[in-house]
Amino acid sequence: MTLLQDLSERAGEPQKRWLPDGGGLMANTLKVLLSVYCVSLLIGWMATRHLALEGHVVMLAAAILAVMFLFVLMGLPRHRHARFGYGNAVTAIRAGLVSLVAATILSSQSFAEGEVTVLIWSMVAATCLALALDGVDGSLARLFRQQSELGARFDMEVDAFLILMLSIACFVLDKAGAWVMAIGMMRYAFVAAQWLFPALRAELFASVRRKLVCVIQVAALCLAVVPGLAQPFTGALCAICLLLLAYSFAVDTAWLITRSRRAAR
Repeated sequence: MTLLQDLSERAGEPQKRWLPDGGGLMANTLKVLLSVYCVSLLIGWMATRHLALEGHVVMLAAAILAVMFLFVLMGLPRHRHARFGYGNAVTAIRAGLVSLVAATILSSQSFAEGEVTVLIWSMVAATCLALALDGVDGSLARLFRQQSELGARFDMEVDAFLILMLSIACFVLDKAGAWVMAIGMMRYAFVAAQWLFPALRAELFASVRRKLVCVIQVAALCLAVVPGLAQPFTGALCAICLLLLAYSFAVDTAWLITRSRRAAR
């Protein structure tokens, strides 16, 4: 289910269903998100003092993170628990890291020139930390029995956005051709295709293969942007990523279409 589909369904349901019980969940969520937001801004401000990071990068990161958290609040009714949850808190921390990485890639002149290796290494470190935490949020949600549709969607969208940003970084740093951005755009192209092909809107089965491919994408793209590595090695690495991702999406698309045809009989 896409975000827009989710919102359209919500609009047709009674409003009381979409209000957290007693406002406790909303209050707890705001507390967590505001805490992560403030800490992320503090880290960004510290980076401008010790790294070649421009002030406007932090402002862009703040805007990106605000949009991310706004979507979380909009999807909060899909979280059937009294608290926001430890797993979602970790995902929020990951979102904070990703927002800083994204803003650096999109708007830092120092990063685009590729001359300040300390800045690039810092971005790589932030990406590695976000990747390491990727396995923590789900484990915490399962441990404390706080799994939800919101948590799964939040985690997936943070991963997808990070992959998009890393693919753009590979292009900006001349680690691969413009085609490398197809890696980051593939997830969003699939969402767009769901508007044209209703069969693709069905719920996908849980898949270790899908999660493994996602981890490989982040790890490989992060490796590609490491200073000192260049084409043709980085280009070949990105090409392998693209092939793996295309294969994974092809398997899911074929399964959804086959499932739809069987249901129509």
